[in-house]
Amino acid sequence: MSRVLGVDLGSRRIGLAASDASRVLASPVRVLARAAEVHADHEAIVAEARDLGADRIVVGLPLSLDGSHGPAARSVLVEVEALRVLAGPAGVEVDTYDERFTTVTAEQGLRDAKVGRSKRRAKIDAAAATVILQSWLEANR
Repeated sequence: MSRVLGVDLGSRRIGLAASDASRVLASPVRVLARAAEVHADHEAIVAEARDLGADRIVVGLPLSLDGSHGPAARSVLVEVEALRVLAGPAGVEVDTYDERFTTVTAEQGLRDAKVGRSKRRAKIDAAAATVILQSWLEANR
């Protein structure tokens, strides 16, 4: 098995997390600031997947509470399609996974770990990507 890269696409930052090689545990990797060009963001995500030896990218899909695709989910799906085009030739598959409540869960985890407010802001996106990826790993065992 190879690793999986988890992605939390935000409007200003992109959180990244990675699984271990056995696909059991997700850990935060880093946070990318959004570039001026969205294509540069996609290139950075695919480059990170290649650097980590990941054969799959799992992007959090922000579904509405009722499970429908609102504006945020539709925007993510456009980016996912662009990622698939870019990652496909590298042999990296791109999937989505329901991310409802992941930021809340990540925020609570950081608060429980006594991470201060300013540091939480810097870490929340990678923590959310970790929650998304860990949920995906558990659902796909």
